Amino acid sequence: MLVDRINAVARRVPVWSVWLILLVPAVWTFWLGLTGGLGAEPIKALERELGEVALQLVILGLCITPLRRFLGVNLIRFRRAIGLLTFTYVGLHLLVWLVLDVQILAQIWADIVKRPYVTVGFTAFLLMIPLALTSNDWSLRRLGPRWRRLHKLTYGVAVLGAVHFIWLSKGFQIEPLIYLSAILGLLALRWRVRRRVQRA
Repeated sequence: MLVDRINAVARRVPVWSVWLILLVPAVWTFWLGLTGGLGAEPIKALERELGEVALQLVILGLCITPLRRFLGVNLIRFRRAIGLLTFTYVGLHLLVWLVLDVQILAQIWADIVKRPYVTVGFTAFLLMIPLALTSNDWSLRRLGPRWRRLHKLTYGVAVLGAVHFIWLSKGFQIEPLIYLSAILGLLALRWRVRRRVQRA
């Protein structure tokens, strides 16, 4: 069966290779920025590209459980790496904004407080910090059942990230709405399964 073949291949793929592959967009985007390949506003383009890859990784991470539950495709061993890579891209996105874009400390705080899309994006980043810090076996053993409850913050982070992208985009754009719809659809799948389990 195709699913068995996919799972067999996935078992042979080392987790470190996922890091290498998924870091390529960051390296490539920074290279384009250094060589003038990001257009007239390279810093804005760099911010957008890094943020968009982070959102794509959020969706990829949310897909792992439904893929296993509904199709039998087991990619669970890559979920931690994808989560940490998401945090890495969000961190790079934030650093570009802080260091290359705004640069002025007072202006950074003013933007966080006064601009809703910045407030939402920064809130999502703050929520990701405990997730990243506890993405290890020691924390899983130490926290026990609380670990799963803590990591449900991922759902809020996903929605906030999509809302941040929508507010950040100028005018009506369909792409941010597609991201939000995908996230809400994946969360709805989880909610339906949970309701079904509770009824049973």
